[in-house]
Amino acid sequence: MGAAGRRQAFDRRRVAPERRGFLARVRRAPRRSGADVIVLSAEFVKSATQPSEYPAPGAREVAFCGRSNVGKSSCLNALAARKSLARVSRTPGRTRLINFFDLRVADDRRTREDEVRFADLPGYGFASGPKSETKQWQQMIEAYLTGREPLAALVVLVDGDLGAQPSDIEMVRWGESLGRKVITVATKLDKLSRSRRKQQIDKIAGRLAVPEVIAFSAKERFGVEDLWRALLVSQPQSS
Repeated sequence: MGAAGRRQAFDRRRVAPERRGFLARVRRAPRRSGADVIVLSAEFVKSATQPSEYPAPGAREVAFCGRSNVGKSSCLNALAARKSLARVSRTPGRTRLINFFDLRVADDRRTREDEVRFADLPGYGFASGPKSETKQWQQMIEAYLTGREPLAALVVLVDGDLGAQPSDIEMVRWGESLGRKVITVATKLDKLSRSRRKQQIDKIAGRLAVPEVIAFSAKERFGVEDLWRALLVSQPQSS
């Protein structure tokens, strides 16, 4: 074993088993500037279907939404630098609850720490259940978006391979009409050639009528730093 291998083994022995995997560096996106983010801790808080079940307000909250099978769970796991913080399902529309996660992060020099709560909203635009369930999902999202005070931003994930769909446009307009900060992200761009990515991003931005779309791939881990940067400058609405 080389010196690097011995150091790595030694470092792992010094970290308590329950802490292994918590301290993980989120890689810098290619060709992007900005400080690295270190995820100090990431944990599931609870699931909820209605406001009375939401966790007590605390850190700024960021909600993630998108069409079913857009890669929402993979996005959350990439941001948290964890493999299974959020369950990745092969069945679109599997998430039928609002799932809350608490994260504590720091810059690479550990000079500043911050806390943020993720809210994983049920997917939209996929008829994976009865109409009554679809209506319940819509009511669940509406109650959350209209009444959740700590909500600082709404991240709308769009399938970068498929392009912006009418339901994506509707979601962006809805968030904007509520006065929420909307961050748009194009996922799964690793499926496209590098020459097509910029073209697709511009097309999605045009369809959504937004000034910026963050290019993201959980598989190739680009866009992670850009998205973190957008999240950490977001603040809840003034009361």
